[in-house]
Amino acid sequence: MSSWSALRSLPALLLLAVASAAAWAVDTPAAHLALDVTLDPASRRLAVVAAVRPGQRSFRFALHDSLTIDSASSDSQPIVVRLTGQQGNLRTWQARLPTAQATLRIAYQGTLPALDPRLDHRQVLRGLPPMAAVEGSFLPSGGGWYPQPAALFSYRVRVNVPGEQRALVAGRLLDEELPAGPGDRYRASFEFADPADGIDLMAGPWIVREKTMPAGDAGPLRLRTYFTRELDEIAGLADAYLDDTRTHIERYAREIGAYPFSSFSVVASPLPTGFGMPTLTYLGAEVLKLPFIRATSLGHEILHNWWGNGVYVDYATGNWAEGLTTFMADYAYKESESAAAAQAMRLGWLRDFAALPAASRQTLASFRSRTHGAAAAVGYGKAAMLFVMLRDRLGEEHFRAGLRLFWQQQRFRVASWGDLQQAFEQASGQSLTIFFRQWLLRDGAPTLRIHSASASTVAGDTRLTLEVSQDAPAYALRLPLEINYGGRAESRSVDIDRLQQTVSLTLSGSPQGVVLDPQLRLWRLLDAAQLPPILRQWIVAREPRLLLVTALSEVRDAGAALAARLFEVAPREIPPDDLRKTTTPVLLIGLHADVDAALAATGLPPRPPTPGQRGSAQLWTIVGQTDVPVAVVSARDAAALSALLRPLPHYGSQSWLVFDGSRALARGVWPLVDPPVPVSRPPAGDPGRKAGR
Repeated sequence: MSSWSALRSLPALLLLAVASAAAWAVDTPAAHLALDVTLDPASRRLAVVAAVRPGQRSFRFALHDSLTIDSASSDSQPIVVRLTGQQGNLRTWQARLPTAQATLRIAYQGTLPALDPRLDHRQVLRGLPPMAAVEGSFLPSGGGWYPQPAALFSYRVRVNVPGEQRALVAGRLLDEELPAGPGDRYRASFEFADPADGIDLMAGPWIVREKTMPAGDAGPLRLRTYFTRELDEIAGLADAYLDDTRTHIERYAREIGAYPFSSFSVVASPLPTGFGMPTLTYLGAEVLKLPFIRATSLGHEILHNWWGNGVYVDYATGNWAEGLTTFMADYAYKESESAAAAQAMRLGWLRDFAALPAASRQTLASFRSRTHGAAAAVGYGKAAMLFVMLRDRLGEEHFRAGLRLFWQQQRFRVASWGDLQQAFEQASGQSLTIFFRQWLLRDGAPTLRIHSASASTVAGDTRLTLEVSQDAPAYALRLPLEINYGGRAESRSVDIDRLQQTVSLTLSGSPQGVVLDPQLRLWRLLDAAQLPPILRQWIVAREPRLLLVTALSEVRDAGAALAARLFEVAPREIPPDDLRKTTTPVLLIGLHADVDAALAATGLPPRPPTPGQRGSAQLWTIVGQTDVPVAVVSARDAAALSALLRPLPHYGSQSWLVFDGSRALARGVWPLVDPPVPVSRPPAGDPGRKAGR
């Protein structure tokens, strides 16, 4: 998913059920759920009649604690539903049915929590209860608003809302009744016949636009936008989203296989969401206005209809869907733009990972969803780089064949990293056990060095000998190299699998220098001396420090609020004299004149000319402060600091930024330092030694 996205979350008590569903097969009869939903956003009242066929006599389920069960029956006979406990804001219930094939009918109702428009993207990522408001209602799959019959199930939902509202869930639109006059209500029915892992319900005061596109024997696909009036009145915006939706669907159908559903909708959210569900994406209304979203995030969310919503994730063994979607969407768009843009994205992934404290790193096998920046650096960046390296290893033809085979074999099944590995092995004829084991089960990255490079002439050929090392434990790598000959360069590669290794290459000319992995095509830990600092180091710092250098109370309050929003861990404020006494990232905040004075007084480098004093505020990281990492926020006034509260946490991959209010005028990353290793030659008359593996 995009940077505004999160995985749909299930209640914690159901995680074991999801994990056990890994062996679920398409031909296994699915549990079924039918819901008749009445929602009044103004009063936040929700009333539901649920018909559940769980496929077992003893049925255990969860409901949000705002909901009360009125009645339960099976075949018109009352059923006792027993409260068994509570976990967070979810109550757990248990009912015993007369037979495993019986259907349980439950009527329940309640007043939902109010939708809080002040929630930021981090709070949204950490899970939401079912919420209602006139400006928008969101009942997430993990919120406990319905009794989930099994880890995977089919469903039918009938939804009923006031006439000025529209509502939907993922699936095929079966019928729709528009209000005929004042006081009438909107009604719609949806069906999801394939096995699903949850139901998300959305409602809002939307204007609906629709187009159709051909889809072969399956009939036309229904494409829709559910936009607020403000969005709908932006000239051409709805049409552009519908047209670009068609383009993305056609692209991924060619690459993977036919689009698995009958529709796709772009739905405006009052919250900073970026969720991808089957048949729809739920994107923040403010985000939908941004011109680049249709070419980037929209495609990412559409691709999730194959990866995540068309093939389900076996969370017990790690979430592969986010990395594969990032690789095939976000990264593929950069590759289409230019080789330089793709390399810049790879560098961003490596920078984000290098910025993580060692204790914050996790294995890919343990990644479930993005709840903070550290998890995103692994679950999105490292996972996407895994697919870059896998494609380099297998070649484009075998890699694409593996993807299509994985889709054919796992469509509407729960699949694991192991299933992906098997598909690529089957398509390529190669064993990939070592490759997947090292990248999935280790939480770090190799640290690689060329200690020396020498050239000699052996039997008329030029022999280049390299002394290469990596930190323990050793990875098995195909190491890309760039050989510089002065006026030209040549790309080569060598295989390494030991901590210390001597490798040799036969060349066609006399080399002058060697650069290790110059295109950044390996997941590795870049040397701190190479890496200019980025804001991510401060966002994910485990013990951040705050230095406020302006005495005005309104500036200090605004600076403290900005630091609290930026850091994932609450910072400790320090006085200027303690700046040199800490080794953890420090954020220095103040007005322009106070910042310049503090930099001079503490012996830090002055304001760099790149951000300068343009706009209303500037941020930059100080290069070379590896012992005490320092980032600076310099602002015109307290209002300029407050304007950064919402946007600044989104720019973790940047080294410097210039803002005018909340709008970023300019941004950038300090350049990477990666000098070549010079190639030496033996003294005249010395033929050199013959190098071996």
